Amino acid sequence: MSDYSYIPIQKELIPYQFDITLEGRTFTFFMRYNAKHDFFTIDLFRGDELIVAGEKIVYGRLLFLNQRHLDVPRINIIPYDLALNENRVTWDNLNDTVFLWIPNGGMEDV
Repeated sequence: MSDYSYIPIQKELIPYQFDITLEGRTFTFFMRYNAKHDFFTIDLFRGDELIVAGEKIVYGRLLFLNQRHLDVPRINIIPYDLALNENRVTWDNLNDTVFLWIPNGGMEDV
């Protein structure tokens, strides 16, 4: 995936938020973790406006795909393991073997 970079996630800070510029627009990702069921979610904001609440990070599925009618980034963000050893996103593998991949040029700041 040389044409891709990834969005770094700081799991030790969760729950936490960070700003990211995608397609020339700044969004805020608020990361959460459900320890009981071992999955992550993202709340997506633009400014103070909540756009998407609780988007579950699912392995191999584009983020915000079902909310493209809203003001979400149209850039593809996909949780994926380049070695193809994983089949789900977990605490142990996120930002270790599974990363939130994004096409180069789509992300300006993290």
